[in-house]
Amino acid sequence: MEGKKFAVLLCAEDSEYVKKKYGGYFGVFVRMLAEEGETWDFFRVAHGEFPTDDEIGEFDGFVITGSCNDAHGNDLWICKLLNLLKKIDSMKKKVLGICFGHQILGRSLGGTIERATNGWDIGVTTVNLSTSKQFNSLKLPAFLQVIECHRDEIRELPPKAEVMAWSNKTGIEMFRYGDHIMGIQGHPEYTKDILLHLIDRLLQHNLIEESMADVAKAKVEEREPDREQWKKLCISFLKGKL
Repeated sequence: MEGKKFAVLLCAEDSEYVKKKYGGYFGVFVRMLAEEGETWDFFRVAHGEFPTDDEIGEFDGFVITGSCNDAHGNDLWICKLLNLLKKIDSMKKKVLGICFGHQILGRSLGGTIERATNGWDIGVTTVNLSTSKQFNSLKLPAFLQVIECHRDEIRELPPKAEVMAWSNKTGIEMFRYGDHIMGIQGHPEYTKDILLHLIDRLLQHNLIEESMADVAKAKVEEREPDREQWKKLCISFLKGKL
């Protein structure tokens, strides 16, 4: 019996640092999610590389990465991605969305994405988990720390979606739709060094001010993300164990 097959939908350019140290963002996700006997592939959707309808059927699940683009934008590849996600939803394939991926999933289901009311959230954030019965088998704590780096948020979800987590800065940190779609606003796949390099890049491109970068770096040093707990949660969802 063949192992399961998954694809990462890459929505961002690999930084030189991530490319050298982790083999790109694909390598980062495979390191967190892949298990023995599985096949992992990727599509650079931000470059217009999408799976065909036949290829979609070959995969058991998909992971959507973060991006520098806005999930409320209408770039051609984003519009194509929205159409792809609607097809995947109709086929009830598993989909896990991270950061931009979380937001674009929300939008594909009819939700609203806007600039975050509270501005950028960069650092390690405390997230409150709901008391959903779906978490019971994982024996997760009431709070988890997760690396965050975003300035947009899902403002509103469709009625059938369930909010699974929230924080003081962001009302929808995680959501679930049916048994096959889950979005996480934070970056469970990130290590601290990836975030620290990203903060430097944001500063270099004048997307944040130096004072914000200093505060974000201090937050990174103060707290440890619960990477193993997030890994367990993501794998359990994607592999149908949750």
